[in-house]
Amino acid sequence: QVQLVESGGGSVQPGGSLRLSCAASGIMFQFYAMGWYRQAPGKQRELVAVITTGGNTNYGDSMKGRFTISRANAKNTLYLQMNSLKPEDTAVYYCNINPPSPQYWGQGTQVTVSS
Repeated sequence: QVQLVESGGGSVQPGGSLRLSCAASGIMFQFYAMGWYRQAPGKQRELVAVITTGGNTNYGDSMKGRFTISRANAKNTLYLQMNSLKPEDTAVYYCNINPPSPQYWGQGTQVTVSS
C-alpha cells in the first residue's frame, strides 16, 4: 500500500521560510518523478514543483527563485524548501508522483502565510 505523508507546514509571516517533507512508503521511490502540489481555498489544485528521477527540476512560474524541490532516495523522502513566502502561497501542500495518481493523495500539510 502506497503512503505519502507530508509534514513541515505551519504559520509564518510574509518573507518567512518553511521546509516541507514527504515520506514515501510502499513505492519504488527512486524510480518515480515526484511533485509537490498545492490547493488554496476555493481554487483548483496546482503543480508547485517537479523533480525527475535524475534530479532535474521544474517549477510553477510564481515559485521560481523562491522554492527548491529536492529528494533523498536513500530515505524515500521528498523535500520542498520555501523561501520568501507570500500570503498567496497559503494552501494545503501535497506530494505525489508526477503525473499524479488519484490513489496516492495524502492528507497534505497546511501552510499559512499571514502577518
